[in-house]
Amino acid sequence: MMTSHSRIRHPDDPALTELCDELSELTPSLEADDAWPAHQLQQCGRSGVFEWFVDTQWGGQAWNEADVIRGYLRLSAACLTTTFIITQRTAACRRLASTDNAWVRDTCVPALLRGDHFATVGISHLTTSRRHLARPALAATLRDDAVILDGFSPWVTGAAYANWIVIGATLQDDRQVLLAVPRDLPGVVVLPPWRLLGVSASQTGPVTFEQAVVPRKWLLAGPTDNVMQAGAGGTSGGLQTSTLATGLADTAITYLELEGRQRPELERVCQSLRSQWTRLRDDLLEAAGGTGACSAEQLRTRANSLVLRATQSALAAAKGTGYVVSHPVGRWCREALFFLVWSCPQGVLQAGLCELAGLSG
Repeated sequence: MMTSHSRIRHPDDPALTELCDELSELTPSLEADDAWPAHQLQQCGRSGVFEWFVDTQWGGQAWNEADVIRGYLRLSAACLTTTFIITQRTAACRRLASTDNAWVRDTCVPALLRGDHFATVGISHLTTSRRHLARPALAATLRDDAVILDGFSPWVTGAAYANWIVIGATLQDDRQVLLAVPRDLPGVVVLPPWRLLGVSASQTGPVTFEQAVVPRKWLLAGPTDNVMQAGAGGTSGGLQTSTLATGLADTAITYLELEGRQRPELERVCQSLRSQWTRLRDDLLEAAGGTGACSAEQLRTRANSLVLRATQSALAAAKGTGYVVSHPVGRWCREALFFLVWSCPQGVLQAGLCELAGLSG
């Protein structure tokens, strides 16, 4: 049974430590088939986590970006799956809070901040190679009173549990629209989620739109070119995925450090990985504060490399015991693979391939 926590007001709040301890304890339960972290998300809501990302005028706490990074580092070290879901929920909430459509804002944002509703995003098809296809993955047709959606969004997290899905779609003239689509709207079909190597409990999978008629009152932005660049809605300056990777790396390194107390041969490995982690964390915080010298792509490259090496080092240190499914290091290794494919820029992908092929440096 999860206990009730005080609201978390800053990244050093003892309430955040208490929440993370509970999330970490519950993480193994997410390995079960069809798992979904409902209790974890509920407790995050009660602890005020969902308020971190939203301006005070809408009832949020409006944490600065460096504090958001610090909060995400703690949460992702405790439970990557829950934290990943929160990033998708937050992306939706920020789009809803930043829209000029006051009706949508007033309808959705208070419920999301309370934590009794869930929203997610279906926008990856606007920012990947799918946008170059002759026919967009998700097409939109404008009417005076509605937007007709036809097609699919391939990667939507927790769609079956969402009250609203923030969806991007493309018109025939290549302009784009952004909509908050009620999940129970006729023509919206949530398909079974993909069986993923890691974070499967995020219940990420495709949603199809079969001539779904979305009233125009749900329009968030557009029609315009590159609707994703219109208004706010991004999170942590493009650093959130790197931050989640860094949080998972912290978990693996901490495991190695605990093992190293009894095994002197691990000392140099632990020191090197922890030193790399500390530099990466500091650079992430500087980037979030607008003073960093590293680009978002450079930070993602380093985060990807570190999380893969740290988790595999933990597996090697655990030996055969770690290869048993019930041991957490195997899960960490699978979760680390997530960062090779999720929102991974081409430059980061190429750098990773070169490192794996021994071509780096």
